[in-house]
Formats: sequence, C-alpha cells, structure tokens
Amino acid sequence: MQQRNAPSAAEPHATASAPQTLTCDLCVIGAGSGGLSVAAAAAAFGEKVVLIERHKMGGDCLNYGCVPSKALIASAKRAHLMRTAGPFGIRPATPEVDHRAVHDHVKSVIATIAPNDSVERFTGLGVKVIQATGKFLDKETVAAGEYSVKARRFVIATGSAAVVPPIPGLDTVPYFTNETIFDNTQRLDHLIVVGGGPIGIELAQAHMRLGSRVTVLEGMKALGKDDPELTGIVLASLRKEGLAIREDTLVQRVEGRPGALRVHVKSGESLDSVDGTHLLIAAGRRPNLTGLDLEAGGIAYERTGIKVDARLQTSNPKVSAIGDCIGGLQFTHVANYHAGIVIRRALLRMPVKVDTARVPWVTFTDPELAHVGLTEAQARTAGHKVNVLRWPYHENDRAQTERETEGHVKVVTNTKGRILGASIVGAHAGELIQMWSLAIAQGLTIKAMTDWISPYPTLAEINKRAAIKYYGSVPSSPMVRRIIRWLKKLG
Repeated sequence: MQQRNAPSAAEPHATASAPQTLTCDLCVIGAGSGGLSVAAAAAAFGEKVVLIERHKMGGDCLNYGCVPSKALIASAKRAHLMRTAGPFGIRPATPEVDHRAVHDHVKSVIATIAPNDSVERFTGLGVKVIQATGKFLDKETVAAGEYSVKARRFVIATGSAAVVPPIPGLDTVPYFTNETIFDNTQRLDHLIVVGGGPIGIELAQAHMRLGSRVTVLEGMKALGKDDPELTGIVLASLRKEGLAIREDTLVQRVEGRPGALRVHVKSGESLDSVDGTHLLIAAGRRPNLTGLDLEAGGIAYERTGIKVDARLQTSNPKVSAIGDCIGGLQFTHVANYHAGIVIRRALLRMPVKVDTARVPWVTFTDPELAHVGLTEAQARTAGHKVNVLRWPYHENDRAQTERETEGHVKVVTNTKGRILGASIVGAHAGELIQMWSLAIAQGLTIKAMTDWISPYPTLAEINKRAAIKYYGSVPSSPMVRRIIRWLKKLG
C-alpha cells in the first residue's frame, strides 16, 4: 500500500553564488493546466515568459486527477460491460482483472499525454522553465532556485492538493489520497472512502467494478453540490450496483494496521464502525499556497485561496491568480477559462471578466451527472419565475438500442424562455451538456434549442425534445386554433 504522504518535490540544490536575475514580460508560477495555457499563449504572442514549477509538469490534472481517474474509469467500464452483456444476446463473463495491467494502462495514458506538458515542449516554445519552488521576495520579484525573476506581470497557478482532515488515529495508519491511489497495483479487498464528493464517488465506483468491495462515508449528502433530483438517480443506481454509501455519517477516529483497518463513525446519535482493508481520503481540496510568501508580494489570501476580483487580479495589481488556488469551482476547464481571461487582459487589454454562470461540470459516474448555469432551487432563490422542462432517456430511441434508458434532461428557463440552467443525468451527460453550455454562454433562448436538426437516432435528440416541451401548450391554445381556422378559410 502507498505511503500516506504525498510525494515530495525534488528540487535542484540552490547554489552558494548570488542568484541570476531574469527579466521577462510574464512569470507564471505553476505548470498545471492553467499555468501551461497562459505560458503557451503568451509565448505564441512573442512575449518573454518564465514558467516556474516545483514538482511535476502538467500538475494535478495530468498526474493525479482528471487523466488517471478517467483512465481507471475506462478500465472499470470494460469490466462492467463484460458482466452485463446478457441483454444484448452475449453471454456475460466474469472478468479476470489484472490490477498491475490496469495500473500500467493508467500510467501509459499519462505518459502519452505528458509530452504536451513537458519541459522540452515549453522550452521549444521559447519559455524559460525553472524547476524549483517560487517565492515572492517583494511585489515585483520572485525567487526560484538559482534565479531571481523580475516580471512586468505575474500569474499564480499553483493549483490545489487533497485535504487530509485531522481525524484521530489517521496519522497511525496507511491511507491513499488521489495523489497516491493511482500507484496501486493490487486488488483492494474492502476500500473505505472518506468523502462522497465527485472524486470519492467516481473512484469508489471504479474500484467496485474492478472487484473491490467499497464503502463510502459522507458527513453530509453525497454529491451534495448538484441538484438532488438528479443526484438521487445516480446514488440509487450506484447502490443497486453494490456500492455502500452512508450519508450523514461522521468519521470519529481510525485504527488498525495495513490490511485491517477500522473506521469509527457517528450517524445521528448512533455510534458504529466499518472494517476494511484500505482507506482512501477524498475529503476535499485545499489551495497550494505554502512557500509562496504571499505577504512579501502584497497578495491577500485566506484559507480558501488567494483573493481575486472578477478580473482575476489580486491585491497586487501586477499579479493575477487562476484556477484551484483561488478556491471556487475547481476544475481543469475552469483553470483554462481563467487562463484565457488573463491573456486577453494582459496582452490585449480587453475588459473581460469571469462569468461563472457559463461554467459546466461533470461527475463521471455511470450514469454521468452534468450541470451548467442555475439549478431550479438557485433560480427560484434568485427571484426568477421559472419553467422547468424535462425529457427522459427512455423516450429516446438511441438510448433504447443501447439499453441506457436511465436518466433525464432538466432545463430551467424564465417565463420569457431565456435559458437559466440545465442538468443531465444519464449516459454521455458530459457530452450532451455542452449544447446547453453554449446556449447559456451565447444568451440564447429556448427557441434556439428547437431550431436545429438532430440526426436520428442520437442521444442529442433528448436535448431538443426537452426544449420543444416549452411550446407544449401551443397546439391546444384557443388563440392558435382560431388563427388556424381563419387561415383555413383562405383556401
């Protein structure tokens, strides 16, 4: 089993000589998705760029997050399809899971993508890459390794790391986080997951499909940030598949040894315990701010992250911050969105600001859960008079052919038909939500979502059928019928 602590960054030894001063247009601290996007774009415009990274190029997404988790989920899906092939006329088979080979698949995917994020690629783009910890010396200078960097502008893109809560006994037992779970090469007999957010639930289902018994412990509601109408469908499906999910369950303490762990919990006034062989902590994320010496840079921050305005500017006007390190929505695509805003403001002086209403997110369970804009509850709280439109998967012919009929589309509009938000639960929800994301970003009304032609048979027809429901009462309207009768008289 992996060690409980995240791997430490191997940094070059500082030289005894005075630091070499570098002067540049833009200094980016952090080579995750957001930082790499800023550096590549600025270099493409001919700017002199310095990129500082203390650990792995590609950051959390490539090495510990989106990429390895989706690769693991893909392996797990193949195993599940083998077990559930019966309805298609194919004899079901119990898969023989080679956990080392699954591990190798995950690492192979990372290795395939890694060259895009490598030091060599960015050096080739003209970026000066420094593999060391960046630290502000003052409002205009950052020290990194043997260099002192002075820049016209700085961008902090240091991302986030797994939160390890102060659970009594946790420091005496081995446990995984998302930073170590993908190094595992063996079957986990009974995995206990602390945390029922997207990371915890995704990894729980994947390991269950790969042959583990899995129990999820969540202190509040699992997938609690999404619309409960849709999360209820996901959680019911996961429980039916065999995943044990205990909500409103607080972890009190942990004890045991490798392969024999006991987690003591409290549910209401009842005390209980869960025995397992392995433990995964998926209890949230914290911003990576350690070592930056933000005070020296005149940069205000709090526990949840660096403080920024809608322009992503910090209290130091020369410094912007993007992605997970500012808190809020912590997704790779959000960091990339932030990167675009910073580039447009810094290089082109465009007056763009962050608009979180257009940011979608997806939980890659099976069925998938996707959302963009306002939920029904948020829209009502904001004072909107809303229409709620739904269309079920089971009324879609492609869903029937694939036997993926669980789920539905839910769209929220105001009374004038402006699209306020959309949520989807079901197969390929992450792909289907993108039409609604585009509609909200462009300020489209629901009519626009009825004016396109959907090829038959595709799942995307579900989106159009939901939109058409907005006009469901039109055929029975007395006024419309009078107009039709009048037109009939014209021949």
